[in-house]
Amino acid sequence: MSPSPPPSPSSRRAAPDRSRSGTAAVPHRERGRYARGVTPPSSPGLRWGILGPGGIARAFAADLRTAGLDLVAVGSRRLDSASTFAAEFGIPRVHGSYEELVSDPDVDIVYIATPHPFHAAQAILALEHGKHVLVEKPFTLTATEAAAVRDAAAERGLLAMEAMWTRYLPHMVRIREIIAAGTLGEIRALLADHTQTISSDPAHRLNALELGGGALLDLGIYPISFAWDILGGPLSITASARLGETGADTEVATIMSHASGALSTSLSASRSAGPNTAHVIGTDARIEIDTVWYTPTSFRVVAADGTVLEEYASGIEGRGMQYQALAAERYVAEGRFDSDILPIDETVAIMETLDDLRALIGVRYPGED
Repeated sequence: MSPSPPPSPSSRRAAPDRSRSGTAAVPHRERGRYARGVTPPSSPGLRWGILGPGGIARAFAADLRTAGLDLVAVGSRRLDSASTFAAEFGIPRVHGSYEELVSDPDVDIVYIATPHPFHAAQAILALEHGKHVLVEKPFTLTATEAAAVRDAAAERGLLAMEAMWTRYLPHMVRIREIIAAGTLGEIRALLADHTQTISSDPAHRLNALELGGGALLDLGIYPISFAWDILGGPLSITASARLGETGADTEVATIMSHASGALSTSLSASRSAGPNTAHVIGTDARIEIDTVWYTPTSFRVVAADGTVLEEYASGIEGRGMQYQALAAERYVAEGRFDSDILPIDETVAIMETLDDLRALIGVRYPGED
């Protein structure tokens, strides 16, 4: 926003327990604003501010409005940009600097949607002003930066959460339920791609190393985080990539081995559009997630003999980014300052995996030690 020997494994989350307890065999469909297992916001909820009114922020703002959440402020380095965004979404408070936004006493939580290299400093700035933060993925540019944000939040008793919105989508919730029930048997493999045709312009953000460009951090974060979610952290990593004219990665393929013995593979590309599907393959059954797998979509659970055990179709309002916001509101309301779906320590560890992958493919950003 998407080979050489593997590095020594860093701190990894243990592979999840996959005890078996039966199978599912009925069609499943989610409809309406709030899908099963998602709690509507309590009243009063958090008052949201948006830092950086770009394209992803527009999608997020639209979904906040869809969910009826309280979007009260927007901040940009340019007042005219913030004003245009505010007019589009009916936002009452407009700020011409990030400092003004995080100082606003009517803002409780800040959604940070600027380019990757600015996430850490801006998140810490917001935390220092007593605001919870929801930070676009990748959470930061490096694991060191991610740990700094985590520690700043912990010191102040505030929520710092990665906006990996895919994890909070209803179809992903259901997939985790199916896997936890043991329906797939022993999971042997996970495959996913995030491949798009975006831009070959060297000045485009995705191709600019000074802006954290490259397919891996923008697009590859999705399948890498998915593999972490289902299989836990990798024990070994292999990667190969094609670099563009600026030195940013345009295609990246990865193979990771996990503690259970399962393998995960991913392909990320910014100059070629692929199927954007995902599969989780077990000894008894597999899950086939349709295009586009990381957005609200459909999937099937297929037994080893080809019998379809369950079909699921998403039918929610909006793009689905509201579910992460609903989760953030629930955590704060319950006095919890970490996500149970994507804990901050796991976010830091995923950034370590991305650091390791960049080392393998030879991508370094300006200013890295």
